[in-house]
Amino acid sequence: MVSSLRLPTLTSLFSPSFARRSTVSLRRRFHLRPPLAAGFSAQSAASSPAGTDDRVQNKKSGRVQDRGDTDRVITPRSQDFNAWYLDIIANAELADYGPVRGTMVIRPYGYAIWEAIQDYLNVKFKETGHSNMYFPQFIPYSFIEKEASHVEGFSPELALVTVGGGKELEEKLVVRPTSETIVNHMFTQWIHSYRDLPLMINQWANVTRWEMRTKPFVRTLEFLWQEGHTAHATPEEAENEALQMIDVYTKFAYEQAAIPVIAGRKSKVETFAGADKTYTIEAMMGDRKALQAGTSHNLGQNFSRAFGTQFTDENGQRQHVWQTSWAISTRFVGGIIMTHGDDTGLMLPPRMAPIQVVIVPIWKKVDEKTGVLDAAKSVAEALKAAGLKVKLDDTDQRTPGWKFNFWEMKGVPLRIEIGPRDVSSGSVVISRRDVPGKQGKVFGISMEPSILEAYVKDRLDEIQSSLLQKAISFRDSNIVDVSSYEELKEAISLGKWARGPWSASDADELRVKEETGATIRCFPFEQPQWTRTCLMTGNPAEEVAIFAKSY
Repeated sequence: MVSSLRLPTLTSLFSPSFARRSTVSLRRRFHLRPPLAAGFSAQSAASSPAGTDDRVQNKKSGRVQDRGDTDRVITPRSQDFNAWYLDIIANAELADYGPVRGTMVIRPYGYAIWEAIQDYLNVKFKETGHSNMYFPQFIPYSFIEKEASHVEGFSPELALVTVGGGKELEEKLVVRPTSETIVNHMFTQWIHSYRDLPLMINQWANVTRWEMRTKPFVRTLEFLWQEGHTAHATPEEAENEALQMIDVYTKFAYEQAAIPVIAGRKSKVETFAGADKTYTIEAMMGDRKALQAGTSHNLGQNFSRAFGTQFTDENGQRQHVWQTSWAISTRFVGGIIMTHGDDTGLMLPPRMAPIQVVIVPIWKKVDEKTGVLDAAKSVAEALKAAGLKVKLDDTDQRTPGWKFNFWEMKGVPLRIEIGPRDVSSGSVVISRRDVPGKQGKVFGISMEPSILEAYVKDRLDEIQSSLLQKAISFRDSNIVDVSSYEELKEAISLGKWARGPWSASDADELRVKEETGATIRCFPFEQPQWTRTCLMTGNPAEEVAIFAKSY
C-alpha cells in the first residue's frame, strides 16, 4: 500500500564455519551487494556475526574481540555512517541475513522493538474504530492490472509465481507488494449499502518488493508492516480518515520513538501510485538523510472505480466508495537506530526498549555472592511489580565490565549496579545510557521499593524527553531556509535539508532530483504565514516544500 515504504535486507546460513566472520563482511553484504537476480537465488557467501558469547568490547580501543582474538571494528558514526549502522545491527543482535538475497532474519531483540511498535499502534487503531483481519499473500496478476497507475508504479518491484504444484499456472500470481487490489475485490463483495459504511480494517502482514539496492530495516525484498484500508460514503470522510491516521503516526513518532518527524503532503511526483493524495511523516537520520517513516493515502475513487466497489446511498443511487490506505513498517526500527544510536551502540527510548532496566550484580569473593544476588533479585522483583521491563544479568561467565558494555550496546536506558557495599548500605548505583561516563552515574539510591521505583520511573521519563529534545535540536540545526535554486543546491551539497517556497512544475521537481539527488520530502502541514515566491521560477508560491536526500 504505501508506495515509498520500501524496505530492508539481512542474512545468515547459520553454519558454524561462518560463526566468527567479521562484521566487515556483514557490512559488505549489506552495502556492496550486487543487484538481486530476477528469481530467488541462494546466497553463496552469507556471513553471520560472531555470537555474543564470543564478544568482549574494549571501550578504549573501540574494538570488539572474540575468544579467537579476531578483531571486529565498530566503525565510528562520523567516519562511515553506513558501516556504523551495520555494525550496530550485528553487535546488538537485531537482525541477520536470510539465505535468499535481500531478505532479513529479524532476531528476538530486533523483533521485540517491532512488537513495541505493534503494541502501541494496535491500541490506537482500535480506538479509532478499526478491526484487524488478514488477506491472502497471493494476488491474481489481473487485479494489479486493473488500476493503471498502480501497475505502472509497482511493476519493477513485483515478485511473480508462475508454477504451483508442479504445473504452470493459468494466471500468474503476485506475491503481495501491497493490498489495495485484493482489498477492493473483497470490499466489492461486502459493501452493498450506505449502512455497510464506513468499513475500516487493518492487517499486520509481510510484503514483498523486489528491491535492487537493499539496507537492513530500511529497504529489503521482504518486510513486515501494518496496512490499514478503509471505505467511506463521502470524499470528506476519506480525507479526514487519511489525515487522522497520519496524525496517529506523528504522535507515535514523537511520544514513543522520540523521533521528531515532519508531517505533510507529498508532491504529485512522490504520491503513491493510485492515490489522489499521499501524506507522510519524514524523519531526519543521524547522517541527515530523510527517512519516510510512515504514509497515509487518500485513494479517492481510483480503486473503487477500477473494481466496481459501489454502494447504494440514502437516495437509492449507486455510488463508488471513497477509500484510504496507510502503513508503518519495520523500516521504523531502522529509524530508531539511526536517530538515537551512538558510537557505543543502540540508544533506545525507554518506551520502545525491550529492556528498560538491566541489573548487574557485582561480587569478587564467594561469600559475597549470595547476599548480592538476593538483593539484586529483590530489586528486580520490585521493579517488575511496578510494571517496568527488567533484566537481571546474574550470569557468572562474564565480568561486570563486559556486561556494562554489552547492555550499553543493546541500548538499555538504565543500568543498576549492586555490589557488597551497596547491599550493606541498602542502596544501588544507577547509570543512564544517554549520559556517558561518570556524569550519568548516581550513587546511593535507596533500595526501598517505593523510593527506587519512583526514582527509576522519573529517570526513564527524563531519558525519553532528553532523546526527543536532542533529536529536535539536531533536526532544526540542519534545516536551511532557501529562497533560490542556487541556495537550495548549496544546502543539499552540505548535507542539509532545504526548506523553501515552491510552485514549480513536475519537470522542475525532477530536474532538482537529477541535479542534486534531493527530492521534495513533503509540503509540511505547518506552513509559515507570509507571502512568497517560488525559489525556482519566481512565480507566486502558496506553500513551502522541504527538499532532502533520502533513504
